[in-house]
Amino acid sequence: MEKMIAAVRAHALQQYTEGGWDYVVESWTDADIAEEIFDCLSVAEAIDIVGQTVQVLDDRRREVRSLAW
Repeated sequence: MEKMIAAVRAHALQQYTEGGWDYVVESWTDADIAEEIFDCLSVAEAIDIVGQTVQVLDDRRREVRSLAW
């Protein structure tokens, strides 16, 4: 599990400005990541699962920002 968490964090740092990965870098704890990837069997699957979640958050953020103006 620790290796998958580290891989997700590394990916988040590389993709910081893309698709909501800044959420992981700035506010997710290791426990948050572990909860999200608890049943993943590979690093690729873990990154994909977290990516789907943060994409939803990023989409919501973009929608809110578009309504604010």
